[in-house]
Amino acid sequence: MQDAGGGAKRGRLERRLLRDPVVLLACGGGIGLVRTAPGTFGSALAVLVAFVSLPAPLAVRIAIGIALLVLGFCASGPAARRIGVKDHSGIVIDEIAAMYLVLLVVPPSIAAWTLAFCAFRLFDIWKPWPIRDLDHRLSGSAGIMLDDLAAALYAAVVSALGGWLMY
Repeated sequence: MQDAGGGAKRGRLERRLLRDPVVLLACGGGIGLVRTAPGTFGSALAVLVAFVSLPAPLAVRIAIGIALLVLGFCASGPAARRIGVKDHSGIVIDEIAAMYLVLLVVPPSIAAWTLAFCAFRLFDIWKPWPIRDLDHRLSGSAGIMLDDLAAALYAAVVSALGGWLMY
């Protein structure tokens, strides 16, 4: 298995998406196939899902977050094995679940959500300690999901501090 996706592997992924529901789910319904910044597009999809679910009671929104987590853990590892790449860039269910969870704890305002989105993308790309260790040491679904959940935790802390400073 390779460590990163791209090139010839991306072509194989696109053909498999048409036939494999696990890969399709892990790739966020296909949004992970965008050629530039698929993780950012997956995170943006999470913002859309969070926005649409805002009128729902908090318990329903928490259930959505848990469902995204469960789906991510169930689909990401098997999808990576089927694709043949440890954490293919097209697998974005981890970004979707983690970003959605961050938005559960951030006030629903443009400023707060923008800060949360930017902080999450920064930590997901930069991977400061221990995020990088989680990404490199764990395999399968745990390796794919847990580094993004750690980035989400960092983003939630930065968002809370940012909110405190804004008011």
